[in-house]
Amino acid sequence: MSTHMGGAPSRGAGLLRTASGAAGLARRLDWTLIIATAALCAVGSLLVWSATLPGDGGSPWASTDHVRRHLVHLAVAWAVCLVVASVDHRTVRAYAPLVYLATVVALLLVLTPLGAVINGSRGWIVVGGFQFQPSELAKVGLVLMLASMLGEPRDGETKPMTRDVLFCLALLAAPLALVMLQPDLGTGLVLGAIFLGMLALSGAPVLWVVGMLASGVAAAFCVWWFDLLEPYQLDRITTLIDPTADPQGAGYNSAQALIAVGSGGFDGTGLFQGEQTHGRFVPEQHTDFIFTVAGEELGFVGAVAILVLFAVIVWRILRIAQGCDQPYPRLVCVGVASWFAFQAFINIGMGLGIMPVTGLPLPFVSYGGTAVVANLLALGLVLGVNSRDRGFE
Repeated sequence: MSTHMGGAPSRGAGLLRTASGAAGLARRLDWTLIIATAALCAVGSLLVWSATLPGDGGSPWASTDHVRRHLVHLAVAWAVCLVVASVDHRTVRAYAPLVYLATVVALLLVLTPLGAVINGSRGWIVVGGFQFQPSELAKVGLVLMLASMLGEPRDGETKPMTRDVLFCLALLAAPLALVMLQPDLGTGLVLGAIFLGMLALSGAPVLWVVGMLASGVAAAFCVWWFDLLEPYQLDRITTLIDPTADPQGAGYNSAQALIAVGSGGFDGTGLFQGEQTHGRFVPEQHTDFIFTVAGEELGFVGAVAILVLFAVIVWRILRIAQGCDQPYPRLVCVGVASWFAFQAFINIGMGLGIMPVTGLPLPFVSYGGTAVVANLLALGLVLGVNSRDRGFE
């Protein structure tokens, strides 16, 4: 009896400590960042629902398969986000090499018979009914590993030196090469943007940052000068310069995207009422071109609201980075902000005809499984930094 009576208070105290810890974590979370992200996810779910409706003018409730799957993906992703946010970022840092190696191995598996070609890119691993896209998780692995290297100067040093930058270049080269073999130019550009953003704000020698930018320009010039582009890549550049050059061929996607966005006017045609959207004139409208659904059905007002939400998300992440006492967590935030800002710019630019078509989804908005989980996992890393690197114990 005495044993039983002694155990009950212990269990009760444990439950109180758990509840107290959860309440403390909730108080330390950046709720402005969470609410802005949740709002984007909610808007994205409605846009996915509209983009996947049949074009027969029937009830929206007649086709909910895609949106239900998307909501399941979001539920799993938010659970992952909150779990990661509750883990000390120093613990996450200890596992950064394992996360990075796991993503590189997964990218290698894509090139084996386990890999599957979807939409012209061999970027998926398919096992039975399960499929995922390793390149999305590679962004997380790269952010963690670069933050570990650039955010931990050696004894007697206050900022990354040349040898650190060279090692980070090697870390970038592995996933970048494997992604380009798929080929997936869009993800390759995002990996490059993450590297440049983190390098620029790490305190590394300025000559390296300038050199990286100059090397990128030189590489682009060499690709053009020696005619190394594939025909479809040349077509995309041509249609970017002049969307009307081949409106029924290479320029079809861009031309239809512009028509859809322009037809929305100031306040849009109304949710589920877009003629361009339901007529299936724009391909992949629930993923790559989902911004065109917002432009048509929500109009200028809705499109600007999405831009504002993205601006709030990037602003809050950079505010968290600014308040960090240590370089590692600060660089994690910088890497995630670079990722979200650059990818959103490319995707929205595709819909507006100012960027070439690269097949990148819009973070938190586009339909997806692996991409949604990767985005919210990265958000969880930022929330974890905010709750533990700003004077809290």
